[in-house]
Amino acid sequence: MDMKDLQPILLPGLDSTRPLIIAGPCSAETEEQVLTTAHALAREGIQIFRAGIWKPRTKPGGFEGVGEPGMAWLRRVKAETGMYTATEVATRAHVEAALRAEIDLLWIGARTAANPFAMQEIADALAEAGRDVPVLVKNPVSPDLELWIGALERIYNAGIRRLGAIHRGFTWVDKSIYRNFPFWTLPIELQRRIPNLPLFCDPSHIGGKRELIAPLAQQAMDLGFDGLIVEAHCAPDTAWSDKAQQVAPETLAFILRNLIIRDMNTTTESLNELRREIDQLDDELLDLLTRRMAVSVKIGNYKRDHNLSVLQSQRYEDILARRARQAVERGMDREFMRSVMQAIHEESIRQQMRVLEE
Repeated sequence: MDMKDLQPILLPGLDSTRPLIIAGPCSAETEEQVLTTAHALAREGIQIFRAGIWKPRTKPGGFEGVGEPGMAWLRRVKAETGMYTATEVATRAHVEAALRAEIDLLWIGARTAANPFAMQEIADALAEAGRDVPVLVKNPVSPDLELWIGALERIYNAGIRRLGAIHRGFTWVDKSIYRNFPFWTLPIELQRRIPNLPLFCDPSHIGGKRELIAPLAQQAMDLGFDGLIVEAHCAPDTAWSDKAQQVAPETLAFILRNLIIRDMNTTTESLNELRREIDQLDDELLDLLTRRMAVSVKIGNYKRDHNLSVLQSQRYEDILARRARQAVERGMDREFMRSVMQAIHEESIRQQMRVLEE
């Protein structure tokens, strides 16, 4: 599905310059907290206020949001500040309540995006409402591009044309500085597959720590993202949920003022020579990989003839650790090199298995 008729995430009177900023607390806690935060953000020029009304929690007993009574607080935000409002929906009931309250923008969380049944329920509710409200879909918790695209397609099929995606990072087994590992290659591939899909970054959930919001937001701008959705709270250290990743409105304003916004329309003719060099290097990489796989086939023959197991786990772990260390020494990211070596190893195993099956 090409989704060629998607529309920009624009609302009347909204500043259309990049980036589009959506900001507000992780959770709507009290009416005072919501309004204090909204007024502070409005003074800093933020035009779309976000707040979680319903909060999915991993375990029961935690704060799961104030629920529908919080909609009245968002109405006051709109009336008193002129800001647009946004909240997360995860069920048909959430969609219906948000539309009744005239919420201007909806987003769908990572856990919901991973569940096709939940996505279809939301899509059906939107289709029955017959309103082209802007909807943003976060990536699923796992790094599964097809699942993310499937979630977007369900909302598109409901008639939504002001549709966008939110990159909030992915759950990953290896430890890193991030709460959710970025895997920037996935949103980049999503943008390649659906070029006119607006793409937002959620640096709060990727980083999990407020000090990571600025560098992650800058990375998103460097990659041409259309906007940011950031958690901001009037008193972040006392927030009822995710306090470590929320910033004060004035801190957010400082971060935004210092963002470098790259020109996405400048001619790139002067890059042609460097691109030709990249193409040549890519050809050389393919030649090297072809030679490497030829060696893997020879190893497969040896293992077959000597009745050896294809997978040698300890050697694999040694290779991953050594190459990742060498990559860091050469100025590359450890996780990048691990992912490269994992892909190469999987193809080597496939080549060896093919030998055994002959």
